[in-house]
Amino acid sequence: MKTLAAFALLLPFAAFASEDIADQYPQSELYSKPVEVIPNVFSAIGATAPPTYQNAGHNNNLSFVVTSEGVVVVNSGASDALAKALHEEIKKVTDQPVVLVINENGQGHAMLGNGYWRDQGVDVLAHAEAIAETQENSDMILQRMRGYNKDRAGETRVEHANMSFEDRYDLSLGGVEMQVLHLGPAHDPGDIQVWIPAWDLLIAGDIAFHERMLPVFPHTCTKCWIETWQEKLEPLDPAYVIPGHGHPTNLPQVRRYTLDYLTDLRGKIGAHIEAGGDLANAYYVDQERWKGLDTFEELATKNAGRVFEEMEWE
Repeated sequence: MKTLAAFALLLPFAAFASEDIADQYPQSELYSKPVEVIPNVFSAIGATAPPTYQNAGHNNNLSFVVTSEGVVVVNSGASDALAKALHEEIKKVTDQPVVLVINENGQGHAMLGNGYWRDQGVDVLAHAEAIAETQENSDMILQRMRGYNKDRAGETRVEHANMSFEDRYDLSLGGVEMQVLHLGPAHDPGDIQVWIPAWDLLIAGDIAFHERMLPVFPHTCTKCWIETWQEKLEPLDPAYVIPGHGHPTNLPQVRRYTLDYLTDLRGKIGAHIEAGGDLANAYYVDQERWKGLDTFEELATKNAGRVFEEMEWE
C-alpha cells in the first residue's frame, strides 16, 4: 500500500522527461522552477540532456529541505549563477537561512556552485572520496563547464567542501532527523544519499536513475553498484525517491531503470564473453529494451564497452 500511495502522490511530477526541451524556466538560470515534492522538500528538476549552454549546466536535481531552524541544500549547482538562482527560489519559500549545502558527489554540477555558498558563509559537506575527486580533477571540471557555459560561467571557481565524512553524517535540524549516507560503491566515488526516515524520503543522488540512461564511467564497478543497491539501498525501502536526474518517483521505478538495467547489461555482456565475443562487438549487444531513455544514443554503446572491460577480468 505504501508504494501505491507514494505513486499517487507523485503523479503531478510524473510527466515524461524530454532531453529536447532546452529550458522550462526561461526567466531564471534554473532549467525548471523548484517543486514541492512532499511538504517542506523541494527540488528544481534538471534537464535529462547533457549539460549545454541552453540549460546552463542544470541537468541534475537541485533539492532543498526546509525546517524551522534552517534550510539544507543538496547540490550546489554547476555555477555560481545556478547557486544564486536556487538561493533566490529558496527565499521565496522561507525566511529561514541556508545552513548547510551537501554535494551528492564530486561532479561539476554537484559542486561548482560551492564558491557562491561559501561566500554566503554556508558550510559545504561532501564525502571524502568526492573531495579527493574534485581536488584531483579540479581544472578539468572547471574548464569543461566553461567550455559549454561560456559567458554563463561568470566567476565560478572550484571550491572544495569544507566538511567531509566517510560512512554517515547525522544531522538534526528543526526537529527533522537527516542521515547523509555513503551506502557503498555505485555510480561515482563519493556518491551520497540523504535519508529522512520520518518522512520516508530518500534523496538518492546518482545511485538511482529512471528517465535518462545511467552512465557507466571507466572507474565504475557495476558489480559493486548492484551489491550496494541490493544490500544497502533496498532495506531502506523509501516511499519517495528524488533521483540525481529526472522527476521524483518511487523505488520500483528507479529499481527498474537502474538495478534491472545493470543486471540486464551485465547478463548480455557475460553471455557475449562466454561465446568468445570481443570488445569491438560488445558495443552492439542488444539494449533495445532501454531505447526510450533519454541519453540512450550518447551512452548505450559506451556503457556496453565499459562493462565488457570490467567483466573481462572478473
